[in-house]
Amino acid sequence: MNNSNRRFLRTSLGSVVVLVFCATGIARSQTKVRARDLGIPFDGTTGRFNAITDVAGVEVGNTTLISGDGPLKVGVGPIRTGVTAVFPRGKDSRDPVFAAWFSENGNGEMTGTTWIEESGFLEGPVVITNTHSVGTARDAVIAWRLKHGGPDQDGYSWSLPVVAETWDGYLNDINGFHVKPEDVFHALDSARGGPVAEGNVGGGTGMICNEFKGGIGTSSRLLDAKYGGYTVGVLLQCNYGQRDQLRVAGVPVGREIAGKPVWDDDVGSIIVVVATDAPLIPTQLKRLARRVSLGLARDGSYSGNGSGDIFIAFSTANPKAAGFKGLRQISMLPNDRMNSLFLATVQATEEAVINAMIAAQTMTGVDGRTVVALPHEQLQVVMKKYNRLAK
Repeated sequence: MNNSNRRFLRTSLGSVVVLVFCATGIARSQTKVRARDLGIPFDGTTGRFNAITDVAGVEVGNTTLISGDGPLKVGVGPIRTGVTAVFPRGKDSRDPVFAAWFSENGNGEMTGTTWIEESGFLEGPVVITNTHSVGTARDAVIAWRLKHGGPDQDGYSWSLPVVAETWDGYLNDINGFHVKPEDVFHALDSARGGPVAEGNVGGGTGMICNEFKGGIGTSSRLLDAKYGGYTVGVLLQCNYGQRDQLRVAGVPVGREIAGKPVWDDDVGSIIVVVATDAPLIPTQLKRLARRVSLGLARDGSYSGNGSGDIFIAFSTANPKAAGFKGLRQISMLPNDRMNSLFLATVQATEEAVINAMIAAQTMTGVDGRTVVALPHEQLQVVMKKYNRLAK
């Protein structure tokens, strides 16, 4: 397949995905099965969609690029990559949100974080793609925002976008630079609320998790009214971990399901976006972002030296807090009332990783390399063996 025919699959994370292109090892449809559907017993109450979009205003979109098969031809393919975009207040809003970021292990990239650290605000979307497309995506976000927004209230047109990455070069022609500005534009333009597609979509298209097929995953938690009734949502792009470390709801699944090794060490990465409607200021959001590590640990991650484990958290509360003139009146949850939010973040992160792996489908990419999906029936057998399959 020549490069002129590669733009064939553009999908929204908020919709059911149907793959219209068929290549060796590429699944034909996006599964709707999620971890809870298989009887995996996760703790906590989810929101309506069990997704980051359960936080009101959050929108998610993506572009998925899949083309070609066979031997690697740099610049031609095979292509297994894409772009994912998360808007805190939706794509039509220009109102920044309080935010903070945290690096559990820094062998990765997330642009724009020094300004978040300095200002406490996230302006615009969070975009996730592959490692070698960060520059393209960053520039495209600036161009998109200028096209849709123009100058700010003081007449300036500038942006320090947040763009993060994980490496998909095992399955994708990563040095072919196949993510183009129009692909980023499509991910941004297609963002919406509601259900969020998972697995082999967007930036997660070519990703690997615990030596099974990985990708995009999401989950949410709804706090009880006595804790404020707030919502915490997580979206992540998982591309980390070794098979023998994988745990699902406490069960050592990776040691129970044999398979061909992909890595001989933990060399992958994971990007995690945490959203909440709880009124938190940046120092509190930093604390929330740190708790992502605990959720990943439940799934068996130890954040290896080669892993880029980078997290960002934002709050949709306190609209207009970034106004240019006058005093800002904001609300803030007391630190003593954050425990339920910490737990919600841990729980949603743990589940989002497994949702990504459950939704992902076996994929063949560069040089015929195949990464198998986590087999649903075998997973259920293992969970039952340890008396952890929900009745």
